[in-house]
Amino acid sequence: MAEAGRIILNTTFLPSLHSLHKTHRKVSYSQPFLHKRHPAIQCSISTSSDTKAAAKVSETVPWGCDIDSVENAEALQKWLSDSGLPPQKMAIQKVEVGERGLVALKNIRKGEMLLFVPPSLVIDADSEWSCPEAGEVLKQYSVPDWPLLATYLISEASFEKSSRWSNYISALPRQPYSLLYWTRAELDTYLEASRIRERAIERITNVTGTYNDLRLRIFSKHPHLFPEEVFNMESFKWSFGILFSRLVRLPSMDGRVALVPWADMLNHSCEVETFLDYDKSSKGVVFTTDRPYQPGEQVFISYGRKSNGELLLSYGFVPREGTNPSDSVELSLSLKKSDKCYKEKLEALKKHGLSASQCYPLQVTGWPLELMAYAYLAVSPPSMSRQFEEMAAAASNKTTTNKNIAYPDIEEQALQFILDSCESSISKYTKFLQASGSMDLDVTSPKQLNRRLFLKQLAVDLCNSESRILFRAQYVLRRRLRDMRSGELRGLKIFSGFRNFFG
Repeated sequence: MAEAGRIILNTTFLPSLHSLHKTHRKVSYSQPFLHKRHPAIQCSISTSSDTKAAAKVSETVPWGCDIDSVENAEALQKWLSDSGLPPQKMAIQKVEVGERGLVALKNIRKGEMLLFVPPSLVIDADSEWSCPEAGEVLKQYSVPDWPLLATYLISEASFEKSSRWSNYISALPRQPYSLLYWTRAELDTYLEASRIRERAIERITNVTGTYNDLRLRIFSKHPHLFPEEVFNMESFKWSFGILFSRLVRLPSMDGRVALVPWADMLNHSCEVETFLDYDKSSKGVVFTTDRPYQPGEQVFISYGRKSNGELLLSYGFVPREGTNPSDSVELSLSLKKSDKCYKEKLEALKKHGLSASQCYPLQVTGWPLELMAYAYLAVSPPSMSRQFEEMAAAASNKTTTNKNIAYPDIEEQALQFILDSCESSISKYTKFLQASGSMDLDVTSPKQLNRRLFLKQLAVDLCNSESRILFRAQYVLRRRLRDMRSGELRGLKIFSGFRNFFG
């Protein structure tokens, strides 16, 4: 059936804070409001590889609760009801898919509208601060929504019971599932074969850079408002972990990003296609069910059409193999420096925002037109130099030029180029999967052993799902090349639109 998670958004990358003194627009960050659900392994997650660093996280981030705490969630539900949340047809319970989830209390019809969380119970960039002076300082520096909300969460958490949001913060996970909490050694060891490793390193680097910018430009100048014992790197990894897994963009509220208490207790299912949004008629954040639910059944929502790697990156879980129709793997393609036209091709790519090495999403059913265009460029001979510009433009997803180009004379070479790239990636996955059974976990305590076993299993699940897509592509490419070489398909336009393996 489904996996665990929280609610809706589309993932992009963390906004850079190189110039906090300048005005920034809201980042185009959407991701499902989700909270991952995993086996109930209690582990101390840190950015350091040793036990002392793991203990430091618990000491410096004292708020929140264990990921499966129903007591804190029930207290949140009572507070929300007392604060204006209307009677619900769902309640928080421990569930099989995820640690906690919303379970139907009554029969729920397909097409029924649920939740109705009023704007007064939503946290966004305009929410009132328990320390108004801190909020004013950040707004004076025009801090973008994401780092502003990250700082807001930490500030409100530090006020404990004095904060209006204390019940909500108490119900948040003390250690969010996120690749932000994997050490560099763990990323290098467990995700060596996957491109998600680079995405995770980039995200960690962006979060670290954002915190350092805030610290240098603002916190250090106002230490009475932002004391380092509270506003530090560990607390920001916690707050950004919460945002990555729970922040939602509400289209009907002008795309505002917000935390929606109660709604973020919903888990993710790859089979569900319903999302959160603000409903102007009921004046609340709602979602409309796309299927009926019986009493006792867990109610799900979609975090968006994300690959298994993207779900692991933000939410810390990997769906069961073969259950995610949106799954994909990033295939890396590169120009050969030995190419006589390397400089000319690179110049054409750069003109369209591309580089000598590019990644394209490969799905079980096919790949985007841009990938084939890049392959054409990579294998094109000097005699086709006049077409380099056309190929580079078609290889970019930033242009609206015709991408459905075809060059029959080099079709076979382009397909072989893609096949070689697939086989190169497959070799990395095979090497990891073969070594995973005897991998030395290098731990000093049972708690760390459980953690490392958990991370390794996530990595194995991800590698299995991504290599499965690559093996499928390898099979189809070999078959087509065999047919072309036997003359059955020579001269035909094999691909059109999205490159479908079965077309």
